[in-house]
Amino acid sequence: MSNENLLSRITVDPAICHGKPCVRGLRYPVETILEYLAGGDSVDDLLAEFPDLEREDILACHEFSRKMLAAKSVHLTLA
Repeated sequence: MSNENLLSRITVDPAICHGKPCVRGLRYPVETILEYLAGGDSVDDLLAEFPDLEREDILACHEFSRKMLAAKSVHLTLA
């Protein structure tokens, strides 16, 4: 699946999750999927926990975050 096809799985609707980017109009914000992955859950864990998600949905979350990071500067404060 191409990157553009993956990105078509990410939707933004003010009526769903306060307009946060979500997977296919479902109530799964991209942010939440990424938090699960960052917390150590595997793709297979997520697919088992949320059966209406597809593997491509999780890849779409990765691609969306990659695009967002490439488009914006991120300023970090070093301790």
